[in-house]
Amino acid sequence: MSVARLKKMSLVGPATHKADTLEALQDLGCMHVLPLVPPPNEPEKISERGAREAYKALRFLTEVPEPRRQIQRDPDFDMDRFVYEVTDLMQRTRDTMDRRDFLVHRIAQVRPWGDLDFPPTDVLAGNRLWFYQLPLKHREALSEVKLPWAILEEDHRFLYAVLISPDEPDDDILPISRTHVGSLPIHELEAQLEEAEIALEALEAERVAQTRYLTLMRQNLSVAESAAELAHATQKVRDAEAMFALQGWVPKDRIDAVLDMAHSKGSAALIEEPGPDDTPPTLLEQPENRSAAVDLALFYQVPGYQDWDPSVIVSASFAIFFAMIVADAGYGAVILLGLLAFWKRMDGTAGLRSWRRFGLIISGATILYGVMVGSYFGASPSAGSIWAKLKVLDLNNFGAMMMVSIVVGVLHLVLANALAARAAWGQRKAIANLGWIAALIGGFTLWLSYMNGKSPVPGTSTLIVGVVAIVLFSSERIIRKPTDWIWRLIEGFQSLAGAMGAFGDVLSYMRLFALGLASASLAITFNDLAVSVMHALKGPGILFGLLILITGHVLNFALAMMSGVVHGLRLNYIEFFKWGLPDEGIVFRPFARKEVQE
Repeated sequence: MSVARLKKMSLVGPATHKADTLEALQDLGCMHVLPLVPPPNEPEKISERGAREAYKALRFLTEVPEPRRQIQRDPDFDMDRFVYEVTDLMQRTRDTMDRRDFLVHRIAQVRPWGDLDFPPTDVLAGNRLWFYQLPLKHREALSEVKLPWAILEEDHRFLYAVLISPDEPDDDILPISRTHVGSLPIHELEAQLEEAEIALEALEAERVAQTRYLTLMRQNLSVAESAAELAHATQKVRDAEAMFALQGWVPKDRIDAVLDMAHSKGSAALIEEPGPDDTPPTLLEQPENRSAAVDLALFYQVPGYQDWDPSVIVSASFAIFFAMIVADAGYGAVILLGLLAFWKRMDGTAGLRSWRRFGLIISGATILYGVMVGSYFGASPSAGSIWAKLKVLDLNNFGAMMMVSIVVGVLHLVLANALAARAAWGQRKAIANLGWIAALIGGFTLWLSYMNGKSPVPGTSTLIVGVVAIVLFSSERIIRKPTDWIWRLIEGFQSLAGAMGAFGDVLSYMRLFALGLASASLAITFNDLAVSVMHALKGPGILFGLLILITGHVLNFALAMMSGVVHGLRLNYIEFFKWGLPDEGIVFRPFARKEVQE
Protein backbone atom coordinates (compact mmCIF):
# COMPACT_ATOMS: atom_id res chain seq x y z
CA MET A 1 0.00 0.00 0.00
CA SER A 2 1.13 3.53 -0.73
CA VAL A 3 -0.02 7.08 -1.36
CA ALA A 4 -1.15 7.32 -4.99
CA ARG A 5 0.67 9.80 -7.21
CA LEU A 6 -1.67 12.44 -8.64
CA LYS A 7 -1.63 14.95 -11.45
CA LYS A 8 -3.62 18.13 -11.82
CA MET A 9 -5.89 18.01 -14.87
CA SER A 10 -7.80 20.93 -16.33
CA LEU A 11 -10.59 20.44 -18.88
CA VAL A 12 -11.97 23.19 -21.11
CA GLY A 13 -14.84 22.59 -23.50
CA PRO A 14 -17.98 24.04 -25.09
CA ALA A 15 -20.81 24.87 -22.70
CA THR A 16 -23.19 22.68 -24.71
CA HIS A 17 -21.15 19.62 -23.70
CA LYS A 18 -20.81 20.60 -20.04
CA ALA A 19 -23.55 18.31 -18.71
CA ASP A 20 -22.41 15.34 -20.80
CA THR A 21 -18.79 15.84 -19.75
CA LEU A 22 -19.67 15.97 -16.06
CA GLU A 23 -21.82 12.85 -16.29
CA ALA A 24 -19.09 10.98 -18.14
CA LEU A 25 -16.52 12.13 -15.57
CA GLN A 26 -18.83 10.94 -12.82
CA ASP A 27 -19.04 7.55 -14.50
CA LEU A 28 -15.22 7.32 -14.45
CA GLY A 29 -15.16 8.22 -10.76
CA CYS A 30 -11.49 9.15 -10.54
CA MET A 31 -11.25 12.95 -10.19
CA HIS A 32 -11.09 15.01 -7.00
CA VAL A 33 -12.75 18.17 -8.31
CA LEU A 34 -11.30 21.56 -7.33
CA PRO A 35 -13.45 24.70 -7.11
CA LEU A 36 -12.75 27.25 -9.87
CA VAL A 37 -15.47 29.61 -8.64
CA PRO A 38 -16.41 30.73 -5.11
CA PRO A 39 -19.53 29.16 -3.57
CA PRO A 40 -22.82 31.12 -3.73
CA ASN A 41 -23.32 33.82 -1.13
CA GLU A 42 -26.74 32.44 -0.18
CA PRO A 43 -26.28 29.34 2.02
CA GLU A 44 -29.52 27.78 0.76
CA LYS A 45 -28.12 27.77 -2.78
CA ILE A 46 -25.01 25.76 -1.86
CA SER A 47 -25.29 22.16 -3.05
CA GLU A 48 -23.78 19.85 -0.44
CA ARG A 49 -22.26 16.44 -1.07
CA GLY A 50 -24.46 13.55 -0.11
CA ALA A 51 -28.22 13.19 -0.31
CA ARG A 52 -28.88 14.82 3.04
CA GLU A 53 -32.56 15.46 2.37
CA ALA A 54 -33.06 11.89 1.19
CA TYR A 55 -31.51 10.51 4.36
CA LYS A 56 -33.64 12.83 6.50
CA ALA A 57 -36.73 11.56 4.71
CA LEU A 58 -35.61 7.94 5.13
CA ARG A 59 -35.00 8.39 8.85
CA PHE A 60 -38.39 10.11 9.22
CA LEU A 61 -40.16 7.09 7.71
CA THR A 62 -38.08 4.37 9.38
CA GLU A 63 -39.05 5.76 12.80
CA VAL A 64 -42.62 4.57 12.21
CA PRO A 65 -42.98 1.55 14.54
CA GLU A 66 -45.23 -0.49 12.22
CA PRO A 67 -44.59 0.27 8.53
CA ARG A 68 -47.01 -0.85 5.85
CA ARG A 69 -46.51 -3.76 3.46
CA GLN A 70 -43.66 -2.86 1.11
CA ILE A 71 -44.07 -2.13 -2.59
CA GLN A 72 -41.29 -4.01 -4.38
CA ARG A 73 -41.79 -2.69 -7.93
CA ASP A 74 -43.16 0.61 -9.19
CA PRO A 75 -42.02 1.81 -12.65
CA ASP A 76 -43.43 5.28 -11.94
CA PHE A 77 -41.50 5.76 -8.69
CA ASP A 78 -39.65 9.10 -8.81
CA MET A 79 -37.06 9.37 -6.03
CA ASP A 80 -36.69 13.16 -6.19
CA ARG A 81 -40.44 13.76 -6.14
CA PHE A 82 -40.94 11.27 -3.30
CA VAL A 83 -38.18 12.85 -1.19
CA TYR A 84 -39.78 16.26 -1.77
CA GLU A 85 -43.17 14.92 -0.65
CA VAL A 86 -41.73 13.34 2.49
CA THR A 87 -39.72 16.43 3.46
CA ASP A 88 -42.82 18.57 2.87
CA LEU A 89 -44.74 16.22 5.16
CA MET A 90 -41.96 16.53 7.74
CA GLN A 91 -42.22 20.31 7.66
CA ARG A 92 -46.02 20.31 7.88
CA THR A 93 -45.86 17.88 10.80
CA ARG A 94 -43.28 20.03 12.56
CA ASP A 95 -45.35 23.20 12.05
CA THR A 96 -48.52 21.52 13.30
CA MET A 97 -46.74 20.15 16.36
CA ASP A 98 -45.37 23.62 17.12
CA ARG A 99 -48.89 25.01 16.79
CA ARG A 100 -50.27 22.31 19.08
CA ASP A 101 -47.59 22.92 21.70
CA PHE A 102 -48.21 26.68 21.55
CA LEU A 103 -51.93 26.20 22.11
CA VAL A 104 -51.37 23.85 25.04
CA HIS A 105 -49.08 26.41 26.64
CA ARG A 106 -51.44 29.32 25.96
CA ILE A 107 -54.45 27.44 27.41
CA ALA A 108 -52.44 26.68 30.55
CA GLN A 109 -51.66 30.39 30.85
CA VAL A 110 -55.25 31.61 30.30
CA ARG A 111 -57.15 28.98 32.32
CA PRO A 112 -56.64 30.56 35.80
CA TRP A 113 -58.61 33.65 34.69
CA GLY A 114 -61.53 31.53 33.43
CA ASP A 115 -63.15 31.28 30.03
CA LEU A 116 -63.37 34.96 29.21
CA ASP A 117 -64.95 36.45 26.10
CA PHE A 118 -62.93 39.56 25.46
CA PRO A 119 -65.14 42.56 24.61
CA PRO A 120 -64.37 44.71 21.55
CA THR A 121 -62.11 47.69 22.13
CA ASP A 122 -64.89 50.23 21.44
CA VAL A 123 -67.01 48.71 24.21
CA LEU A 124 -64.30 49.55 26.72
CA ALA A 125 -63.93 53.08 25.35
CA GLY A 126 -60.46 52.31 23.99
CA ASN A 127 -59.30 50.54 27.14
CA ARG A 128 -57.72 47.11 27.18
CA LEU A 129 -57.32 44.33 29.75
CA TRP A 130 -53.92 43.56 31.27
CA PHE A 131 -53.48 40.31 33.24
CA TYR A 132 -51.22 39.68 36.24
CA GLN A 133 -50.49 36.48 38.19
CA LEU A 134 -49.69 38.05 41.55
CA PRO A 135 -48.31 36.03 44.50
CA LEU A 136 -50.46 36.28 47.63
CA LYS A 137 -47.69 37.99 49.55
CA HIS A 138 -47.97 40.99 47.20
CA ARG A 139 -51.73 41.50 47.73
CA GLU A 140 -51.11 44.91 49.30
CA ALA A 141 -49.43 46.10 46.09
CA LEU A 142 -52.85 46.10 44.38
CA SER A 143 -54.19 48.72 46.79
CA GLU A 144 -51.53 51.15 45.56
CA VAL A 145 -52.50 50.72 41.89
CA LYS A 146 -54.45 53.76 40.67
CA LEU A 147 -55.80 52.04 37.57
CA PRO A 148 -59.10 50.14 37.74
CA TRP A 149 -58.47 46.53 38.67
CA ALA A 150 -60.28 43.35 39.70
CA ILE A 151 -59.40 39.93 41.07
CA LEU A 152 -60.95 37.28 38.83
CA GLU A 153 -59.65 34.14 40.56
CA GLU A 154 -57.61 33.20 43.63
CA ASP A 155 -55.90 30.01 44.82
CA HIS A 156 -53.56 29.09 47.66
CA ARG A 157 -50.57 30.71 45.90
CA PHE A 158 -51.66 33.42 43.47
CA LEU A 159 -54.15 36.19 42.80
CA TYR A 160 -55.26 36.38 39.18
CA ALA A 161 -55.86 40.08 38.67
CA VAL A 162 -56.77 42.22 35.67
CA LEU A 163 -56.02 45.92 35.17
CA ILE A 164 -57.90 48.21 32.77
CA SER A 165 -55.90 50.78 30.82
CA PRO A 166 -55.69 52.05 27.22
CA ASP A 167 -51.91 51.61 27.24
CA GLU A 168 -49.71 48.95 28.75
CA PRO A 169 -48.99 49.77 32.42
CA ASP A 170 -45.47 50.58 33.52
CA ASP A 171 -43.26 47.63 34.35
CA ASP A 172 -43.00 48.67 38.00
CA ILE A 173 -46.72 49.06 38.61
CA LEU A 174 -46.68 45.64 40.29
CA PRO A 175 -43.78 43.53 41.65
CA ILE A 176 -44.20 41.01 38.79
CA SER A 177 -44.42 41.24 34.98
CA ARG A 178 -47.77 40.89 33.27
CA THR A 179 -48.91 37.60 31.79
CA HIS A 180 -49.50 37.36 28.03
CA VAL A 181 -52.81 35.61 27.43
CA GLY A 182 -53.65 36.74 23.89
CA SER A 183 -57.10 37.80 22.73
CA LEU A 184 -58.86 34.45 22.35
CA PRO A 185 -61.04 32.81 25.03
CA ILE A 186 -60.31 29.29 26.25
CA HIS A 187 -63.13 27.67 24.28
CA GLU A 188 -61.71 29.11 21.06
CA LEU A 189 -58.18 27.98 21.94
CA GLU A 190 -59.46 24.51 22.79
CA ALA A 191 -61.26 24.33 19.45
CA GLN A 192 -58.04 25.22 17.65
CA LEU A 193 -56.16 22.64 19.74
CA GLU A 194 -58.64 19.96 18.71
CA GLU A 195 -58.16 20.92 15.06
CA ALA A 196 -54.39 20.68 15.49
CA GLU A 197 -54.66 17.24 17.09
CA ILE A 198 -56.89 16.01 14.25
CA ALA A 199 -54.46 17.45 11.70
CA LEU A 200 -51.58 15.63 13.41
CA GLU A 201 -53.47 12.36 13.21
CA ALA A 202 -54.08 12.90 9.51
CA LEU A 203 -50.40 13.74 8.94
CA GLU A 204 -49.35 10.64 10.87
CA ALA A 205 -51.67 8.50 8.72
CA GLU A 206 -50.08 10.03 5.63
CA ARG A 207 -46.64 9.24 7.05
CA VAL A 208 -47.59 5.62 7.71
CA ALA A 209 -48.95 5.30 4.17
CA GLN A 210 -45.64 6.53 2.75
CA THR A 211 -43.75 3.77 4.54
CA ARG A 212 -44.91 1.45 1.73
CA TYR A 213 -42.06 2.88 -0.34
CA LEU A 214 -39.24 2.34 2.14
CA THR A 215 -37.74 -0.55 0.15
CA LEU A 216 -37.85 1.39 -3.11
CA MET A 217 -36.39 4.39 -1.34
CA ARG A 218 -33.43 2.43 -0.01
CA GLN A 219 -32.81 0.95 -3.45
CA ASN A 220 -32.83 4.42 -5.02
CA LEU A 221 -30.69 6.21 -2.45
CA SER A 222 -27.74 5.85 -4.80
CA VAL A 223 -29.69 7.85 -7.40
CA ALA A 224 -30.24 10.68 -4.94
CA GLU A 225 -26.61 10.59 -3.79
CA SER A 226 -25.34 10.64 -7.36
CA ALA A 227 -27.59 13.59 -8.18
CA ALA A 228 -26.34 15.49 -5.12
CA GLU A 229 -22.74 14.69 -6.06
CA LEU A 230 -23.33 15.99 -9.59
CA ALA A 231 -24.94 19.21 -8.32
CA HIS A 232 -22.04 19.73 -5.91
CA ALA A 233 -19.44 19.28 -8.66
CA THR A 234 -21.38 21.51 -11.07
CA GLN A 235 -21.09 24.44 -8.66
CA LYS A 236 -17.29 24.15 -8.86
CA VAL A 237 -17.20 24.51 -12.66
CA ARG A 238 -16.32 27.89 -14.16
CA ASP A 239 -18.57 29.18 -16.96
CA ALA A 240 -17.43 31.89 -19.34
CA GLU A 241 -19.50 32.82 -22.38
CA ALA A 242 -19.85 29.62 -24.44
CA MET A 243 -17.13 27.65 -22.61
CA PHE A 244 -16.70 25.85 -19.32
CA ALA A 245 -13.58 24.97 -17.31
CA LEU A 246 -13.12 22.10 -14.85
CA GLN A 247 -10.09 21.23 -12.76
CA GLY A 248 -9.18 18.42 -10.39
CA TRP A 249 -6.66 15.84 -9.22
CA VAL A 250 -6.49 12.50 -11.01
CA PRO A 251 -4.35 9.41 -10.22
CA LYS A 252 -1.61 8.90 -12.78
CA ASP A 253 -2.92 5.51 -13.84
CA ARG A 254 -6.31 7.04 -14.75
CA ILE A 255 -5.03 9.97 -16.79
CA ASP A 256 -5.47 8.18 -20.12
CA ALA A 257 -9.07 7.26 -19.34
CA VAL A 258 -9.94 10.89 -18.55
CA LEU A 259 -8.12 12.07 -21.69
CA ASP A 260 -10.10 9.68 -23.88
CA MET A 261 -13.34 10.89 -22.32
CA ALA A 262 -12.38 14.55 -22.77
CA HIS A 263 -11.50 14.07 -26.44
CA SER A 264 -14.78 12.25 -27.08
CA LYS A 265 -16.66 15.23 -25.63
CA GLY A 266 -14.70 17.83 -27.58
CA SER A 267 -12.79 19.16 -24.56
CA ALA A 268 -9.17 20.24 -24.33
CA ALA A 269 -7.04 18.98 -21.44
CA LEU A 270 -4.03 20.34 -19.57
CA ILE A 271 -2.02 18.00 -17.34
CA GLU A 272 0.35 19.38 -14.66
CA GLU A 273 2.57 17.92 -11.99
CA PRO A 274 1.91 19.10 -8.39
CA GLY A 275 3.62 22.44 -7.80
CA PRO A 276 5.34 23.68 -4.63
CA ASP A 277 2.23 25.67 -3.67
CA ASP A 278 -0.23 22.85 -4.37
CA THR A 279 -1.77 20.68 -1.68
CA PRO A 280 -2.91 17.51 -3.46
CA PRO A 281 -5.36 15.27 -1.60
CA THR A 282 -4.24 11.92 -0.23
CA LEU A 283 -5.41 8.70 -1.88
CA LEU A 284 -4.25 5.50 -0.23
CA GLU A 285 -3.93 2.62 -2.68
CA GLN A 286 -4.68 -0.72 -1.08
CA PRO A 287 -6.42 -3.98 -1.91
CA GLU A 288 -9.97 -4.37 -0.66
CA ASN A 289 -8.97 -7.02 1.86
CA ARG A 290 -6.95 -4.40 3.75
CA SER A 291 -9.60 -1.70 3.98
CA ALA A 292 -9.84 -2.22 7.76
CA ALA A 293 -6.22 -1.12 8.15
CA VAL A 294 -6.91 2.00 6.09
CA ASP A 295 -10.04 2.81 8.11
CA LEU A 296 -8.02 2.48 11.30
CA ALA A 297 -5.22 4.71 10.02
CA LEU A 298 -7.49 7.44 8.63
CA PHE A 299 -9.83 7.52 11.62
CA TYR A 300 -7.71 10.14 13.38
CA GLN A 301 -5.68 11.86 10.70
CA VAL A 302 -5.14 11.82 6.94
CA PRO A 303 -1.43 11.73 6.04
CA GLY A 304 -0.10 14.46 3.78
CA TYR A 305 0.42 13.85 0.07
CA GLN A 306 4.20 13.80 0.51
CA ASP A 307 4.01 11.49 3.53
CA TRP A 308 3.79 7.71 3.68
CA ASP A 309 0.94 5.22 4.13
CA PRO A 310 0.68 4.37 7.86
CA SER A 311 -2.10 1.77 7.59
CA VAL A 312 0.02 -1.40 7.87
CA ILE A 313 2.17 -0.08 10.72
CA VAL A 314 -0.82 1.28 12.64
CA SER A 315 -2.86 -1.93 12.31
CA ALA A 316 0.08 -4.14 13.29
CA SER A 317 1.14 -2.01 16.26
CA PHE A 318 -2.46 -1.68 17.43
CA ALA A 319 -2.83 -5.46 17.49
CA ILE A 320 0.39 -5.74 19.55
CA PHE A 321 -0.59 -2.98 21.98
CA PHE A 322 -4.11 -4.39 22.38
CA ALA A 323 -2.68 -7.82 23.20
CA MET A 324 -0.24 -6.37 25.75
CA ILE A 325 -3.01 -4.42 27.49
CA VAL A 326 -5.51 -7.30 27.64
CA ALA A 327 -2.70 -9.75 28.56
CA ASP A 328 -4.87 -12.85 28.89
CA ALA A 329 -5.21 -15.83 26.55
CA GLY A 330 -8.69 -16.62 27.88
CA TYR A 331 -9.98 -13.17 26.98
CA GLY A 332 -8.40 -13.54 23.55
CA ALA A 333 -10.31 -16.81 23.10
CA VAL A 334 -13.56 -15.02 24.05
CA ILE A 335 -12.88 -12.42 21.34
CA LEU A 336 -12.25 -15.22 18.84
CA LEU A 337 -15.48 -17.00 19.78
CA GLY A 338 -17.45 -13.76 19.47
CA LEU A 339 -15.93 -13.18 16.05
CA LEU A 340 -16.81 -16.70 14.91
CA ALA A 341 -20.38 -16.18 16.12
CA PHE A 342 -20.76 -13.22 13.72
CA TRP A 343 -18.60 -14.73 10.99
CA LYS A 344 -21.36 -15.14 8.38
CA ARG A 345 -22.91 -11.77 9.13
CA MET A 346 -19.59 -10.11 8.31
CA ASP A 347 -19.42 -11.67 4.84
CA GLY A 348 -21.60 -9.12 3.07
CA THR A 349 -18.99 -6.67 1.77
CA ALA A 350 -15.25 -6.54 1.22
CA GLY A 351 -14.98 -3.99 4.04
CA LEU A 352 -16.70 -6.27 6.55
CA ARG A 353 -14.55 -9.20 5.46
CA SER A 354 -11.48 -7.06 6.00
CA TRP A 355 -12.58 -6.20 9.54
CA ARG A 356 -13.31 -9.87 10.13
CA ARG A 357 -9.76 -10.74 9.10
CA PHE A 358 -8.37 -7.99 11.31
CA GLY A 359 -10.41 -9.38 14.21
CA LEU A 360 -8.66 -12.70 13.72
CA ILE A 361 -5.29 -10.96 13.92
CA ILE A 362 -6.26 -9.15 17.14
CA SER A 363 -7.65 -12.25 18.82
CA GLY A 364 -4.64 -14.31 17.71
CA ALA A 365 -2.19 -11.72 19.03
CA THR A 366 -4.08 -11.56 22.34
CA ILE A 367 -4.04 -15.33 22.74
CA LEU A 368 -0.35 -15.52 21.85
CA TYR A 369 0.67 -12.80 24.29
CA GLY A 370 -1.56 -14.34 26.97
CA VAL A 371 0.29 -17.64 26.52
CA MET A 372 3.62 -15.79 26.74
CA VAL A 373 2.68 -14.23 30.10
CA GLY A 374 0.90 -17.40 31.30
CA SER A 375 -2.53 -15.91 32.04
CA TYR A 376 -5.74 -17.85 31.33
CA PHE A 377 -8.70 -15.96 32.82
CA GLY A 378 -6.29 -14.91 35.54
CA ALA A 379 -5.14 -18.46 36.29
CA SER A 380 -1.54 -19.55 35.83
CA PRO A 381 -0.63 -22.89 34.22
CA SER A 382 0.49 -25.67 36.51
CA ALA A 383 4.22 -26.15 36.87
CA GLY A 384 5.76 -28.63 34.46
CA SER A 385 2.93 -28.37 31.89
CA ILE A 386 3.56 -27.41 28.29
CA TRP A 387 1.73 -24.12 28.92
CA ALA A 388 4.10 -23.31 31.77
CA LYS A 389 7.06 -23.90 29.44
CA LEU A 390 5.58 -21.43 26.94
CA LYS A 391 5.50 -18.72 29.59
CA VAL A 392 8.45 -16.47 28.79
CA LEU A 393 7.32 -13.25 30.53
CA ASP A 394 6.29 -12.66 34.12
CA LEU A 395 3.85 -9.80 34.70
CA ASN A 396 4.90 -9.66 38.34
CA ASN A 397 8.52 -9.00 37.36
CA PHE A 398 8.08 -5.25 37.31
CA GLY A 399 11.62 -4.47 36.19
CA ALA A 400 11.49 -6.79 33.20
CA MET A 401 8.01 -5.70 32.12
CA MET A 402 8.94 -2.02 32.40
CA MET A 403 11.95 -2.74 30.23
CA VAL A 404 9.77 -4.47 27.63
CA SER A 405 7.39 -1.49 27.53
CA ILE A 406 10.23 1.02 27.13
CA VAL A 407 11.87 -1.06 24.40
CA VAL A 408 8.55 -1.19 22.54
CA GLY A 409 8.19 2.58 22.91
CA VAL A 410 11.71 3.34 21.66
CA LEU A 411 11.33 0.98 18.69
CA HIS A 412 7.94 2.48 17.79
CA LEU A 413 9.25 6.05 17.80
CA VAL A 414 12.43 5.04 15.97
CA LEU A 415 10.28 3.43 13.28
CA ALA A 416 8.15 6.59 13.04
CA ASN A 417 11.21 8.79 12.52
CA ALA A 418 12.74 6.33 10.04
CA LEU A 419 9.61 6.33 7.88
CA ALA A 420 9.36 10.12 8.11
CA ALA A 421 13.02 10.42 7.03
CA ARG A 422 12.39 8.10 4.09
CA ALA A 423 9.38 10.16 2.95
CA ALA A 424 11.36 13.42 3.23
CA TRP A 425 14.60 12.08 1.78
CA GLY A 426 16.52 14.81 -0.02
CA GLN A 427 15.34 17.49 2.40
CA ARG A 428 17.04 18.81 5.50
CA LYS A 429 14.34 17.53 7.83
CA ALA A 430 15.18 13.95 6.80
CA ILE A 431 18.59 14.33 8.46
CA ALA A 432 16.85 15.81 11.53
CA ASN A 433 14.65 12.69 11.72
CA LEU A 434 17.78 10.53 11.61
CA GLY A 435 19.16 12.70 14.40
CA TRP A 436 16.10 11.95 16.53
CA ILE A 437 16.64 8.25 15.87
CA ALA A 438 20.21 8.54 17.09
CA ALA A 439 19.08 10.55 20.12
CA LEU A 440 16.44 7.97 21.07
CA ILE A 441 18.81 5.05 20.68
CA GLY A 442 21.63 6.90 22.39
CA GLY A 443 19.48 7.93 25.33
CA PHE A 444 18.17 4.38 25.75
CA THR A 445 21.69 2.92 25.52
CA LEU A 446 22.96 5.47 28.05
CA TRP A 447 20.15 4.50 30.46
CA LEU A 448 21.01 0.81 30.07
CA SER A 449 24.68 1.56 30.72
CA TYR A 450 23.77 3.43 33.90
CA MET A 451 21.48 0.60 35.08
CA ASN A 452 24.08 -2.11 34.42
CA GLY A 453 27.13 -0.15 35.52
CA LYS A 454 28.78 -0.23 32.10
CA SER A 455 30.64 2.40 30.09
CA PRO A 456 28.46 5.36 29.08
CA VAL A 457 30.65 6.18 26.05
CA PRO A 458 28.60 4.38 23.33
CA GLY A 459 25.30 5.85 24.46
CA THR A 460 26.76 9.32 25.03
CA SER A 461 28.47 9.37 21.63
CA THR A 462 25.31 8.32 19.80
CA LEU A 463 23.25 10.87 21.74
CA ILE A 464 25.67 13.69 20.90
CA VAL A 465 25.66 12.80 17.21
CA GLY A 466 21.86 12.86 17.25
CA VAL A 467 21.70 16.23 19.03
CA VAL A 468 24.15 17.80 16.55
CA ALA A 469 22.10 16.52 13.59
CA ILE A 470 18.90 17.91 15.15
CA VAL A 471 20.44 21.34 15.76
CA LEU A 472 22.01 21.62 12.29
CA PHE A 473 19.21 20.23 10.13
CA SER A 474 15.88 20.95 11.84
CA SER A 475 15.47 24.43 10.40
CA GLU A 476 14.15 24.79 6.85
CA ARG A 477 15.07 28.49 6.68
CA ILE A 478 16.44 29.52 3.29
CA ILE A 479 19.81 31.29 3.42
CA ARG A 480 19.55 34.70 1.77
CA LYS A 481 21.86 36.73 3.98
CA PRO A 482 24.56 35.98 6.60
CA THR A 483 22.19 36.48 9.54
CA ASP A 484 20.05 33.60 8.24
CA TRP A 485 22.80 31.22 9.36
CA ILE A 486 22.42 32.50 12.90
CA TRP A 487 18.63 32.18 12.79
CA ARG A 488 18.90 28.67 11.38
CA LEU A 489 21.15 27.72 14.31
CA ILE A 490 18.77 29.34 16.81
CA GLU A 491 15.81 27.49 15.33
CA GLY A 492 17.82 24.27 15.51
CA PHE A 493 18.40 24.78 19.24
CA GLN A 494 14.69 25.55 19.66
CA SER A 495 13.86 22.17 18.16
CA LEU A 496 15.74 20.53 21.04
CA ALA A 497 12.73 21.43 23.17
CA GLY A 498 11.23 18.29 21.67
CA ALA A 499 13.70 16.23 23.72
CA MET A 500 11.45 16.44 26.77
CA GLY A 501 8.53 15.45 24.57
CA ALA A 502 10.45 12.45 23.28
CA PHE A 503 11.25 11.40 26.85
CA GLY A 504 7.58 11.73 27.85
CA ASP A 505 6.41 9.88 24.75
CA VAL A 506 8.67 6.92 25.50
CA LEU A 507 7.37 6.80 29.07
CA SER A 508 3.80 6.83 27.69
CA TYR A 509 4.36 3.26 26.57
CA MET A 510 4.61 2.27 30.22
CA ARG A 511 0.81 2.14 30.11
CA LEU A 512 1.19 -1.16 28.22
CA PHE A 513 2.72 -2.74 31.31
CA ALA A 514 0.50 -0.93 33.82
CA LEU A 515 -2.80 -1.75 32.10
CA GLY A 516 -1.76 -5.35 31.39
CA LEU A 517 -0.83 -5.80 35.04
CA ALA A 518 -4.13 -4.23 36.15
CA SER A 519 -6.15 -6.56 33.91
CA ALA A 520 -4.31 -9.64 35.15
CA SER A 521 -4.50 -8.53 38.79
CA LEU A 522 -8.25 -7.97 38.62
CA ALA A 523 -8.76 -11.40 37.08
CA ILE A 524 -6.69 -13.03 39.83
CA THR A 525 -8.58 -11.07 42.50
CA PHE A 526 -11.97 -12.22 41.25
CA ASN A 527 -10.71 -15.82 41.06
CA ASP A 528 -9.41 -15.73 44.64
CA LEU A 529 -12.59 -14.09 45.91
CA ALA A 530 -14.77 -16.72 44.22
CA VAL A 531 -12.67 -19.58 45.65
CA SER A 532 -12.80 -18.05 49.13
CA VAL A 533 -16.61 -17.81 49.00
CA MET A 534 -16.88 -21.41 47.79
CA HIS A 535 -14.75 -22.63 50.68
CA ALA A 536 -16.45 -20.46 53.28
CA LEU A 537 -20.03 -21.34 52.35
CA LYS A 538 -20.75 -24.97 51.68
CA GLY A 539 -23.60 -25.55 49.24
CA PRO A 540 -24.76 -22.02 48.32
CA GLY A 541 -21.10 -20.97 48.21
CA ILE A 542 -20.75 -22.66 44.84
CA LEU A 543 -23.58 -20.54 43.41
CA PHE A 544 -22.25 -17.31 44.93
CA GLY A 545 -18.74 -18.16 43.81
CA LEU A 546 -19.88 -18.73 40.24
CA LEU A 547 -21.77 -15.43 40.28
CA ILE A 548 -18.68 -13.59 41.52
CA LEU A 549 -16.54 -15.37 38.93
CA ILE A 550 -18.84 -14.60 36.00
CA THR A 551 -19.67 -11.02 37.02
CA GLY A 552 -16.07 -10.21 37.83
CA HIS A 553 -14.66 -11.53 34.57
CA VAL A 554 -17.39 -9.86 32.51
CA LEU A 555 -16.55 -6.54 34.16
CA ASN A 556 -12.80 -7.08 33.78
CA PHE A 557 -13.23 -8.15 30.16
CA ALA A 558 -15.21 -5.00 29.37
CA LEU A 559 -12.58 -2.80 31.04
CA ALA A 560 -9.78 -4.62 29.20
CA MET A 561 -11.56 -4.15 25.85
CA MET A 562 -12.05 -0.45 26.51
CA SER A 563 -8.47 0.07 27.64
CA GLY A 564 -7.09 -1.95 24.76
CA VAL A 565 -8.96 0.05 22.13
CA VAL A 566 -8.51 3.51 23.64
CA HIS A 567 -4.87 3.25 24.66
CA GLY A 568 -3.88 1.04 21.75
CA LEU A 569 -5.11 3.72 19.37
CA ARG A 570 -3.77 6.56 21.50
CA LEU A 571 -0.17 5.37 21.26
CA ASN A 572 -0.53 5.31 17.49
CA TYR A 573 -2.48 8.52 16.98
CA ILE A 574 -0.68 10.71 19.51
CA GLU A 575 2.88 9.44 20.01
CA PHE A 576 3.50 7.68 16.69
CA PHE A 577 1.79 10.22 14.39
CA LYS A 578 3.51 13.07 16.23
CA TRP A 579 6.92 11.83 15.06
CA GLY A 580 6.06 10.02 11.86
CA LEU A 581 3.24 12.11 10.37
CA PRO A 582 3.46 15.67 11.70
CA ASP A 583 1.50 17.11 8.74
CA GLU A 584 -2.18 16.48 8.05
CA GLY A 585 -3.47 16.01 4.53
CA ILE A 586 -6.77 16.22 2.66
CA VAL A 587 -8.67 13.05 1.90
CA PHE A 588 -9.15 12.24 -1.80
CA ARG A 589 -12.89 12.35 -2.56
CA PRO A 590 -13.60 11.17 -6.11
CA PHE A 591 -16.46 12.63 -8.10
CA ALA A 592 -18.28 9.36 -8.77
CA ARG A 593 -21.64 7.68 -8.98
CA LYS A 594 -22.81 5.85 -5.91
CA GLU A 595 -23.37 2.12 -6.02
CA VAL A 596 -26.91 0.80 -5.99
CA GLN A 597 -27.90 -0.27 -2.49
CA GLU A 598 -29.69 -3.60 -2.22
